[in-house]
Amino acid sequence: MIDLARTPQQIGNLVRRARKKRGFSQTQLAEQAGVRQETISLIETGNPAARLETILAVLAALDLEFRIVARSKASPADIEDIF
Repeated sequence: MIDLARTPQQIGNLVRRARKKRGFSQTQLAEQAGVRQETISLIETGNPAARLETILAVLAALDLEFRIVARSKASPADIEDIF
């Protein structure tokens, strides 16, 4: 299954789920990604000011990748159902 995210909050939810699935604390993930624990918290709460470079580092630490694809016809509410 492919997880979709269209908002900072949805990205944050995906990061949180992946972190917990791997058994990482926010501090452990921050160390792996080379950022502060506070940064992980901001990303997970959907802070829109998170830098793309930082998000990519966090995704790499979770062994995830960022892909750009054509937008599906699903509504934002449909995507929220995934979470």
